[in-house]
This record gives sequence, structure tokens and C-alpha cells, in this order.
Amino acid sequence: MPVEQEPAPPPSRPWLSLVIPLYNEAESLVALHRAVLDALGEGDYEVLFVDDGSTDESFGVLKELQRQDPRVRIIRFGRNFGKAEALAVGFREARGEVIVTMDADLQDDPREIPTLVAQLPQGYDLVSGWKQERQDPWSKTFPSRVFNLVTSFFTGVQFRDFNSGFKAYRRRVVEELKVYGELHRFLPVLAYWKGFRVTEVPVRHHPRRFGRSKYGPRRFLAGALDLLTVLYLTRFHRKPLHLFGSVGLICVSLGLLVNLYLTILWFSGEPIGTRPLLQLGVLLMVTGVQFLSLGLLGEMLTFTAVEGKPRDHVYELVEPPEPPAPWDHGAPPPLAAGGPAALPSRGEAR
Repeated sequence: MPVEQEPAPPPSRPWLSLVIPLYNEAESLVALHRAVLDALGEGDYEVLFVDDGSTDESFGVLKELQRQDPRVRIIRFGRNFGKAEALAVGFREARGEVIVTMDADLQDDPREIPTLVAQLPQGYDLVSGWKQERQDPWSKTFPSRVFNLVTSFFTGVQFRDFNSGFKAYRRRVVEELKVYGELHRFLPVLAYWKGFRVTEVPVRHHPRRFGRSKYGPRRFLAGALDLLTVLYLTRFHRKPLHLFGSVGLICVSLGLLVNLYLTILWFSGEPIGTRPLLQLGVLLMVTGVQFLSLGLLGEMLTFTAVEGKPRDHVYELVEPPEPPAPWDHGAPPPLAAGGPAALPSRGEAR
């Protein structure tokens, strides 16, 4: 009779998980690992590298680091999926109660990790690093400043560095956030609109020592489109008619004004059948009705999707420290005294 073996105990959960996405960063990984050890010492943490389909020797270097340090864990993608997917998988596999993300190019300083984590006990759920003195060429810093100003204006989250990948999260934050596409830049916005408390602190930033940036001019176009996505998901996801209906009402109103003006001209005896303004008025009316219809359809779909489902925003329920005292103000209310019988029956007058 075979002896049943006891299942292996689950791996212990470290207090801190350091998630580092990378793509072709073989030259910087050894120095990065050494800097992490110098900053964190022998504490209770894990280092989770997410190799996003590197084509250089990055995976081999990571295997050697893992052989030397059992705290190193590796996720390897078969091809390059992008930073958002790397972070999503890293969040899923991280075991720590606190999760810190940073880039692998040595521009983020691991000595700033305690600075980020120290803000979490102050009541924050997400802390982002602000590269106050960014060590990058103007071709990257100037567009980034414009992007940060525009994003702050439209989202209401007053951050000065949305592009920073150096962040600290409570575990419940990463469990709530859905990261895909290029939305990793907007994680503070998504967390804020879910009800989490977010902040940023200044951190040191170093010049790039090896390789080159993996982001080109395309990232700015992608960032603009993703900003539209985030605005819709945060402001209008539950109320699409407020977005499409507003545009529809503006178009219908302008169309009515144009057509009213043409009607007055027609009653005055002027021909309007060949005037381009007539086509504009009709086009505005038709477009406005289409936007209103789209908003109503969106409301119907939203109502069907959320009916009977729990809300997806985060909240706290604060209970009283002690149970309430028994009723001591005379006779209890009639409904409580009579119980269900105090309610009128189906045949009684209401």
C-alpha cells in the first residue's frame, strides 16, 4: 500500500515584494541586484523580476542571480508584451503585503524604497516617486511635463510625475486595479477614482548607464489615447449618457439655432434650399440625435451590467467601539413592539 505523502507547505509570504519588469537589461541586472541588497539588507522581502521577452542575455543573468540569492524569483514571457502586462503578472504573482515596483535600468535608486514604504502607515494606499531632478534629455522631459500637466488637469489627481514606475502599493490596491494596454502610467488615477488614498514623494533619479530607452515618440500618441480611455473609465463608466448626451444636446441645440435662423430667412422670402448652412443644421440635428441614442444605449448596458452586483469602489465600514445600549426611553416604537404583525395585512387599508 503506497504511503501518502503530505502536501508541501505553502511558501511563506514575505512582507515586501519588489516587482521589476525588464526588457533587454542584461548589463544592469547584477548592479541592480547588488544595490537592492545594499538598500534592504537581509530583511523579509522577495525580488520578482519579470522578463518581458528579452532577446539578450537577461534571462541567463537572472538565473545566475537566483542561484546566488533564493529571494530572487523570475517570470519569463515568450515575447514582448509591454510593461502593463508585465506589471499585471507581477502583481498577480507577488506574495508581499507591500509591493514596490521599479525599473531595471538603474535610474531608480533602491535606497529610496524605505522612503516610499514609510508613507503607507501615514494613511496612504499608493505612493509614487517624483523624479524631482530628472536625469534625462529635454526630448523626454519636456513632453513628459506637458503630459503631466494635461493629465493632472483632466483627472483631478495633482501629480507631477505620472510616468514614474517607482511606486509602493498596499496589496489590496494591486488586487483591485486592472492593468492592461498602456494604463500603467495612470495607476494613481485609477486607484484614486476607486477610493484609495494616493500621494507622491520626491526621489533621486540617476542617468541611464547602459543601453537606451525602450520608449520612442509613439508613447506620446499612446499616452493621449490612453488618457481618453482613463477619463471615460473614471468619470463616465457608470454614466455614459452624461458624456454622449452632453455632446448630443450641444449638437441638437446648435442645429436648432441654425435651422431657426434659416426658417426666419425663408419666411422673409429668401431661398435657403441651396445654402450650405441648411446642410450644416440638418447634420448637427442628426448627429445630436445619434449621440443621445448612443448615450441611452450605454445607460441600458450599464444598468444591466451592474444590476445585482456589488459596487467596485473601495470603502471602509467603521463600527462603533461598543454595542449600543438597550432602549431606555419608555415604550419601544409600535412597529418594534408589534413585530411583523404591526404591518397592515394585504387586505387592510394602508
